[in-house]
Amino acid sequence: MFDIGFTELLLVGLVALVVLGPERLPGAVRTTGLWVGRLKRSFSNIKAEVEREIGADEIRRQLHNERILDLEREMKAMKESIMPPSPSPSSSSDARSATTEVTKPAPEPAPASNPDRSPEP
Repeated sequence: MFDIGFTELLLVGLVALVVLGPERLPGAVRTTGLWVGRLKRSFSNIKAEVEREIGADEIRRQLHNERILDLEREMKAMKESIMPPSPSPSSSSDARSATTEVTKPAPEPAPASNPDRSPEP
């Protein structure tokens, strides 16, 4: 939050030790800790109340849903760019009739009769 490093804290502690002395320093640190804790709690309560007032949760939910919809649209566009569009139903019936004509087997020729062989019973 304030970007205070270890060396700064050490310097503040040494100055407090010199100014307050070893007898009053523990009580001052304890009191400072209590006040900092109270300030943090009050700021977090105020923040939660303001968010509740403006409906921040609902806004976050709407933004999240919009992001999901945008991703779905992108995926659909990518899928359509990769895969060719499917044929329409009317052209598919024409395609089926054309394939049936091509795939019909040719009629088998009638067996030639062999006069030397007698029919088998």
